Amino acid sequence: MDKDRIFGTAKEFAGKAEGAVGDMTDDKQTQASGRVREAAGAAQDLYGQAKDTVRDAADTAASYAKDAYEHRGETIRSGQKAMAQTVQDNPLGSLLIAGGIGFALALLMTRQPRRPPPSRWRYYG
Repeated sequence: MDKDRIFGTAKEFAGKAEGAVGDMTDDKQTQASGRVREAAGAAQDLYGQAKDTVRDAADTAASYAKDAYEHRGETIRSGQKAMAQTVQDNPLGSLLIAGGIGFALALLMTRQPRRPPPSRWRYYG
């Protein structure tokens, strides 16, 4: 748990208490100060929650990356087996997909460079 979450919750609680005291004494300034402190505490608590979430996501991503790196050979072999099985199950579809990818690459490699559009005004001077 992040310290911002702890301090934010404490500020929020103190703001609620200050607002309640302002309500009991009918003091508008104390009520407003309590609401401001409560809002600041809530914001600090949300900031702490966001930091915790980012930290957890980074730890999870690092864990996945480490696992993938450690088991990279198994991952590649399983991917190759899955690809071979897919080609065996549907050879015509695989051939069409490979041909489409080759056609798209050929179009990209042989594409003419773009020329600027002709200008509307010609200078005859």
